[in-house]
Amino acid sequence: MYKTILVPIDMAHIEKGNAMIDIATAQGNKDTQIILLNVVEEIPAWVASQLPSGMLDESRQYAVEKLKVIADTANINVDVEVRSGHPYKTILEVADKSGAELIIVASHQPGLEDYFLGSTAAKIVRHAKCSVLVVR
Repeated sequence: MYKTILVPIDMAHIEKGNAMIDIATAQGNKDTQIILLNVVEEIPAWVASQLPSGMLDESRQYAVEKLKVIADTANINVDVEVRSGHPYKTILEVADKSGAELIIVASHQPGLEDYFLGSTAAKIVRHAKCSVLVVR
């Protein structure tokens, strides 16, 4: 059983959230800490200046609210975090800092662009210092 499990959730695929929590719950016990994480990709300053005022803050708040709904369905300790940065790098940083023993990450069906650039899940698998469970 794992003591700390990191579960990154992409807001574009929020419907996978409850299934990810179920998987995390099955991998832990009542003392397991589950961290739900959403990484908001950094936007270049020249783009951010063209966005309506407060839009980025609203996006972060939306992510926190949606993750809290998922967290409330779990019967074990669940923390919610929303961070800014490059997704796979930020996920790996949070895993290292939190002492996560397992990362449970969702993956989509690979498209042509993934074969050339690599998906976030593939980068996490290649570079994580802990176990990684990829869910399709």
